[in-house]
Amino acid sequence: MTDNADLHTDVLIIGASASGLMCAIEAAKRGRKVVVLDHINKPGKKILMSGGGRCNFTNYHVSADNYISHNPHFCKSALSRYTQWDFLALVNQYQIAFHERDHGQLFCDDSAKDILNMLLSECDKNAVRIKLKTEIISINKPGSTFQITTDKNNYHAQSLVVATGGLSIPKMCATPLGYKIAQQFGIKVWPTTPGLVAFTLQPEDKERFSALSGIAINSVVSNQRISFRENILYTHRGLSGPAILQISSYWRPGESIVINLLPDLDLTDKLKQAQQQHPQQQLKTWLTQYLPRRVINTLLATETADKTLQSLSHKQFKSVSEQLQKWTIKPNSTLGYRTAEVTLGGVDCDALSSRSMECRTVSGLYFIGEVIDVTGWLGGYNFQWAWSSGWCAGQHV
Repeated sequence: MTDNADLHTDVLIIGASASGLMCAIEAAKRGRKVVVLDHINKPGKKILMSGGGRCNFTNYHVSADNYISHNPHFCKSALSRYTQWDFLALVNQYQIAFHERDHGQLFCDDSAKDILNMLLSECDKNAVRIKLKTEIISINKPGSTFQITTDKNNYHAQSLVVATGGLSIPKMCATPLGYKIAQQFGIKVWPTTPGLVAFTLQPEDKERFSALSGIAINSVVSNQRISFRENILYTHRGLSGPAILQISSYWRPGESIVINLLPDLDLTDKLKQAQQQHPQQQLKTWLTQYLPRRVINTLLATETADKTLQSLSHKQFKSVSEQLQKWTIKPNSTLGYRTAEVTLGGVDCDALSSRSMECRTVSGLYFIGEVIDVTGWLGGYNFQWAWSSGWCAGQHV
């Protein structure tokens, strides 16, 4: 290895994406000398790919209830000090056009590049130096400053900010570096699992439902702890769609989920009425006003679905209702980090100040964004956590 130059900076941030860039901007606004390092070749890759390239950058309705953590109160301070309205003020300052989708989700009209370019412009305006394609070799703190050895230079920094993200989407160059740094300094890291991820099915269920691939149905998906109402999507691998992604963050291996495919109907009552009005109509024909024929034929036994309404008992109506409104299925697994949008678990919140994100036991060491044990729902909540936690650290580093 060639002799590296020794460079001194006030703040060194590892991770050139949402939380890291936000922290860099805020720290530099305070006159701090800031360097951002990343091993990737372009900043903000996850920003660019999010929301189908439109970046679901925040949500109109943000509260601690939209986050999962072993310490559910930890995120409250940051979310209240830098809110969705604060980020929207920045978006509006840059005249970025955006629109609202379901449940208060906000997306760029044009491209996720608008958000990234806004952040990079703010970095540039405040003299933040971003160094890419840089590998971290070692980190030490022999005294009051951190020594960061890279494959290019040696850095000395008063404050070290870890904004390395989680393990989700390895093709975006996700690594466990942030967790390793925490463990090096004796900080607890909760076990990590993929979140906001599609389910795979048991072999027999996969075969049974493969013909339904591509069908989406607005449903309520539940487990014993929580329920979500959104679309589910049948895929060639299993089940996906917003409701499935949401419940996946609360799912435990071996657990079943319950899906109500007709959440707005008292189906048993409707069937009784239809029996009076259309006694000769086949059950499967009557149900097609509510569900795709392929779903009906797959979920209901042929001998039942082919019967006329007149020939079915009220007990059978109740059974049909349960099959369609309490459809219980046990996922085999998830598609894992390869397609997961977030990583559950991470750096223990109790080891950090909720106001500054600074480690309680290591002065000058900060963790922000997804590397922390704070995971948002689908819908812009994870970006808001990145903006909020990055902003808070930026006021203190």
